[in-house]
Amino acid sequence: MSDDAHEDGQVYVVVINHEEQYSIWPNDRELPLGWKADGTSGTKAECLAYIQSVWTDMRPLSLRHKRVEE
Repeated sequence: MSDDAHEDGQVYVVVINHEEQYSIWPNDRELPLGWKADGTSGTKAECLAYIQSVWTDMRPLSLRHKRVEE
């Protein structure tokens, strides 16, 4: 099944939490607590492609800082 088959017509926003972890959220819904919009919106595929290009280190921010301190 292609990615196009998974498109639902919904506009999504890219959201990020305090640990610099990314997700997508429907544009017409209130953001969940602890998440903020990063300014990117579009189709599910567009948002996921954007996340894939910017979220290159999947470790939470607190773990990345811990590794630097050791």
